[in-house]
Amino acid sequence: MGRRARDRRRQQQQQQQQQQQRPERGGDGGGGGDQAGWAGGYPEIVKENELFERYYQELGIVPAGEWGAFMAALREPLPATLRITGYRSHAKEILHCLKEKYFKELQNLEVDGQKVEMPQSLSWYPEELAWHTNLSRKILRKSPQLEKFHQFLVSETECGNISRQEAVSMIPPLLLNVNPHHKILDMCAAPGSKTAQLIEMLHADMNVPFPKGFVIANDVDNKRCYLLVHQAKRLNSPCIMVVNHDASSIPNLQIDVDGRKEVLFYDRILCDVPCSGDGTMRKNIDVWKKWTTQNSLQLHGLQLRIATRGVEQLAEGGRMVYSTCSLNPIENEAVIASLLEKSQGALELADVSSELPGLKRMPGITKWKVMLKDGQWFEEWKDVPSNRQTQIRPTMFPVKDEEKLKAMNLERCLRILPHHQNTGGFFVAVLIKKSPMPWNKRQPKVHQKLPQRTGDTEVTAANSDNSSECITEEPTLAENEESKTMKELQNSDTEQSKKEGVCGPPPSKKMKLFGFKEDPFVFLPEDDPLFLPIQKFYALDPSFPKMNLLTRTQEGKKRQLYMVSKELRNVLLNNSEKMKVINTGIKVWSRNSDGEQFGCAFRLAQEGIYTLYPFIHARIISVCIEDVKILLTQENPFLSKFSSETQKKVKDMAMGSIVLKYDPDPEKPDDLQCPIVLCGWQGKTSLRAFVPKNERLHYLRMMGVEVFKAKRKEEELESKTEEEVQHRLAQTEEGMDVEDKERDLVTKMEAEIGEESSQSPVESSAMEVENKIEDLDQSSKNANSHVSQESKDADTSNVKD
Repeated sequence: MGRRARDRRRQQQQQQQQQQQRPERGGDGGGGGDQAGWAGGYPEIVKENELFERYYQELGIVPAGEWGAFMAALREPLPATLRITGYRSHAKEILHCLKEKYFKELQNLEVDGQKVEMPQSLSWYPEELAWHTNLSRKILRKSPQLEKFHQFLVSETECGNISRQEAVSMIPPLLLNVNPHHKILDMCAAPGSKTAQLIEMLHADMNVPFPKGFVIANDVDNKRCYLLVHQAKRLNSPCIMVVNHDASSIPNLQIDVDGRKEVLFYDRILCDVPCSGDGTMRKNIDVWKKWTTQNSLQLHGLQLRIATRGVEQLAEGGRMVYSTCSLNPIENEAVIASLLEKSQGALELADVSSELPGLKRMPGITKWKVMLKDGQWFEEWKDVPSNRQTQIRPTMFPVKDEEKLKAMNLERCLRILPHHQNTGGFFVAVLIKKSPMPWNKRQPKVHQKLPQRTGDTEVTAANSDNSSECITEEPTLAENEESKTMKELQNSDTEQSKKEGVCGPPPSKKMKLFGFKEDPFVFLPEDDPLFLPIQKFYALDPSFPKMNLLTRTQEGKKRQLYMVSKELRNVLLNNSEKMKVINTGIKVWSRNSDGEQFGCAFRLAQEGIYTLYPFIHARIISVCIEDVKILLTQENPFLSKFSSETQKKVKDMAMGSIVLKYDPDPEKPDDLQCPIVLCGWQGKTSLRAFVPKNERLHYLRMMGVEVFKAKRKEEELESKTEEEVQHRLAQTEEGMDVEDKERDLVTKMEAEIGEESSQSPVESSAMEVENKIEDLDQSSKNANSHVSQESKDADTSNVKD
């Protein structure tokens, strides 16, 4: 690697010298990326693959006469798409802001002599909450208006109000038909865009802080689990749990139902399996040179095992969506056909032709052939020579029995082709479970053989190769006795920890070999003295579910308090010995070092305030919109700057953490028309808000305060600061600390900004937001230690969206 790194650096230096001697070259980069960013001297990828064209032309997946348009679309960059989170109460305000402000500024705009295309809503996505645009990142940086739009997207994405997600990736969650009471499993969830959609659907009614349903999001890659946590935590839901398991052998979980243990079966399962990704050629241009039929042949067995495990855990009457970003029938219809065949009528394909009106789709195909990477075709399993039968399996071929084939209704599958509506390629199948699977002899509601059942699954996954057979065998009498003994031992080992409300990481040595050892989940006992001052200080409602509070430490001071729903608490307490939980719960309280002298050691956390607010009956201050602007634009404003009504409410209130609530006035339609709840702190003479930086920017945009200008000023300020720092460092004595010098300079600059802001708090709000609240933003980030730093290093190169 050392030699390669030196060669790469040498190539970079040579290219930089060449760029200085000639004007910068343009280029589409294959995916709309900035070509200057690829300074490694690599040749541009040619978007041609003869084997790909020969294979799909032979299969006839594209209607007659459309092949040219199909290939032309694949060679074009994929348009950027965004989705407004639908469960937030201010989703309509964000949509209004997009349409009335940012989109209007794009009208009649030209960049390099080309007119900018206006963003368009996706006709098939409900309530205009999804949009697509042909603006690439390079174009976004060409114009100040576009740069402002780009900053808006980045900031709102970090807040969780907007998700930048590929259009076809939005389809599977919509077809699940999720209701707030559904128990949902996302089997291959990372990086989490579809998981976020599922969470939104659970919180369709924002007046219900704890929906009865929940989402368990799983991924086999430990590092990608932290990326998944980062995505999910933007939505601040107490109903999401991230776990780390192989989806093809994900364990059966059990829950307590009226004092007896039952197996957890899911109402909805999203099975977005790993795939070859040839539907993503428009954004992953490496697929052009790497594509071969071998990829699909190798993945078929894994995909079938994951789908089989999914339907095993699906409740009767439940719905599972199987999806891939591949066009290959080996990964699509072949998996579904094999699943339907061995289900013996327990499964059926749902007819979703009437759902998502406006979505252009093709029916699933019923005839296909298998091709090796050398171009050799096989139409039937009997034609495959013995030396090829490890690569090609019987389930890869279509069913020959016409009656069976007709009964499967494979045409009910959905195929999305890139040229039909300017998207990526995609495949979706919706399965409904009518009865238990043939190899599950007992009804799913009461499953007494849980430990041996889980063991069977692990053995099956360990012993299976890429073959299609993934049927769990019925255990023998000896195995039954052994499993009962194992169950008794497990119960005796874990009974004490369950009584104490401790849900630690799995004790299995095998589990600890993968990834990082997680801190335990410790629920607060009912008589915990920690909770009494909190309950009294905030006058919590008697209905507050204090049993759902947890921490991530068993010893020492509890610094953060998190909250989960009652249903997830049930799952955690009953499955700690078999489940590797990466993250769950939202932070609702954070320990304040000086808090005890004010009557409560814990201050409110903005992350969980919308969940907590319905239960709080004290320390709530209603504020007007001008007060909100002051709170969001100044770090620690004096009470004298607020309205007289606010000053009166604060006057008789003790110092400490408070709730700041803004209610819209219907008689003032020009003001912000969605409620806002902020966490704050009341001091002797001041009032401040504890809100992360990007969330502050979000609220200010919704109130019509311009925040973009501050970016320009901040850049100028930073450049001046850097120059001054460098000048000082040059004159610094050898023994002086560089960091101290820079800190003094930054303090001086902040003091200058503070003097300016005191004259006009609202007009200079943008400057304040970008410069004055850095300490608040940093403290918020430090408090989020619930999420591992590994999310920053998570691998995002997977072909899944």
